[in-house]
Amino acid sequence: MSCESPIRVEHYSPKYKAGWDQFVRRAKNGVFIFHRNYMEYHTDRFSDYSLLFFHEGGLVALMPANRVGDTVTSHGGLTFGGIISGPKMKTGQMLEVFSALVGQLRAEGVKKLVYKAIPHIYHTLPAEEDLYALFLHNAILFRRDVSSTISTAAKLPFTRGRRWALRQAESKGVTVAPSREFGRFMTIVEANLESRHGVLPVHTAAEMQLLADRFPENIKLFTAQLEGEMLGGVIFYESTNVAHGQYRASTEKGRTLGALDCVVEMLATDVYHNKPYIDFGISTTGNGRTLNTGLIQNKESYGARATVHDFYELSLET
Repeated sequence: MSCESPIRVEHYSPKYKAGWDQFVRRAKNGVFIFHRNYMEYHTDRFSDYSLLFFHEGGLVALMPANRVGDTVTSHGGLTFGGIISGPKMKTGQMLEVFSALVGQLRAEGVKKLVYKAIPHIYHTLPAEEDLYALFLHNAILFRRDVSSTISTAAKLPFTRGRRWALRQAESKGVTVAPSREFGRFMTIVEANLESRHGVLPVHTAAEMQLLADRFPENIKLFTAQLEGEMLGGVIFYESTNVAHGQYRASTEKGRTLGALDCVVEMLATDVYHNKPYIDFGISTTGNGRTLNTGLIQNKESYGARATVHDFYELSLET
């Protein structure tokens, strides 16, 4: 750590768990996925390198992270996860935090930091001091994913095709309701991803159920059904500003009946109408260089528009 920095850096250990979680809850860019009970469901896959930053004995910032070889990522098991900061964080102090961070990483033989910035829609107060610090440290933007987001304050209408599908679903008697049948729904997700893309979801059915049980106020499933048959649904991750669709899938019958149109309509007009943003996730691969036009057009047909997820590389070699 740089001797010039007033910031003290500590590696996370279980003794900090309560303080870590409390800080996330009051942070201006904190999201429940940064809580230790969420991050640690996959500890067998990631070597934790999370850091805490103190100034004059008080905790001023956190960084969820893991390490592989000489590279630290913030965090490889999370969609995003840069510096988490409290409402009092200002630009000058963030520069001190980054100075301490860079010094700590170099002292421990780290040669590269991969920084997954927290998208602005998750900020309860402006919190882009870290982006300026990255710029001053000559970090390189190497990846930009495009997510699709509905602003509920200026909600755009569904396309004509979506409105037609919605009327069809309603006329057939498709209903939408909350559900706790995460395992049943994840079998639909798995079938969709395997048949269309030859991949499996990031979470297994058991992991999704575990996380939903740990965070029942944040992880919710809404399904469309017809006469007791699950046609499809969406798993939403709820934070203060954003309802994020983590998984969205339907059966072949559900696609024919417009099941997901019913789910999205109910969420946008009823369940999440007071939530600033409803986000459907990214439609890019290849470090953001390849856009899945069909997928993003599908999301945009609900009135969603682009929000980016930025990834930076900071070389620490001198």
